[in-house]
Amino acid sequence: MQPVFSVIVPCYNEEEVIRETHKRLTKTMREMGEPYEILYVDDGSRDDTAQILRELSDEDANVRAILFARNAGHQSAVTAGLDYATGDAIVIIDADLQDPPEVIPLMAEKWRNGAQVVFGQRKKRDGETAFKKITASAYYKILAWMTGGMVPRDTGDFRLVDRKAADVIRGMPEHNRFLRGMFAWAGFKQEAVLYDRDKRFAGKTEYTLKKMLKLAADGIFSFSMKPLKFITLLGLGFLGISGILFLILLIALLFGGGSGLWWIAMLMLLCTGCVLSALGIVGEYIARIYDESRGRPLYIVTEALGFEEN
Repeated sequence: MQPVFSVIVPCYNEEEVIRETHKRLTKTMREMGEPYEILYVDDGSRDDTAQILRELSDEDANVRAILFARNAGHQSAVTAGLDYATGDAIVIIDADLQDPPEVIPLMAEKWRNGAQVVFGQRKKRDGETAFKKITASAYYKILAWMTGGMVPRDTGDFRLVDRKAADVIRGMPEHNRFLRGMFAWAGFKQEAVLYDRDKRFAGKTEYTLKKMLKLAADGIFSFSMKPLKFITLLGLGFLGISGILFLILLIALLFGGGSGLWWIAMLMLLCTGCVLSALGIVGEYIARIYDESRGRPLYIVTEALGFEEN
């Protein structure tokens, strides 16, 4: 039977929580009373997550399991789910139960009333450190300034999207993916569902600071050219400052003042730092161009369980 809802659950080392996640997801989807499928995407886990997903696929006819040959990243795992999903509406939710499955019916109601993208917007963030909350708030402010407010604040990948919106994202082959930005860029009728984010049910997060910084950079460099414009303004600013300092130095020399070599050296160091920073920003864009030009697949599937062809 053709599913109305497809639920995508990216997984990475989630052996401690995945059965509880399946229990709550199954209860929620059954109560909605329409055909559904749950697509678990194992992103190259090093624990027993893949084996548990094999068992769930054998136990539950609504379960599909997509197992990667290597770790490709959260955004690629979600993309694989979008590629394999067959439902009219597609839900994206993480496996750690910080985003409650019980919110899905509220999203489905907005979808039935005409919304094509329904994103979860956090009111509270339980179980997160003060550092995470402060940096997340600062990042969303920077991202809003960089992108003109395109990406709603306090949102993640937890959302329900219509098949039409999902097909648009599937047609965007970029490698450095920032899906919440891609969905915002795609347009369609979008609405929010406010909810309280829970603390992680079990285990520890595998989303390290390095991965969070990578995702943050993807959000900025993929949807804004302002860093490049900032380099131009910075260069013009230093050109003006250097002209003023040159005049000051020239006047000082004419009136017998000191050479001021110490502050000239400091200025050179400052300019060198700015030049290297500018090269780094340009390098980020060039690296992304190179990454796209190689044309490597976003992910490699080693097993796909629970599908009809299997």
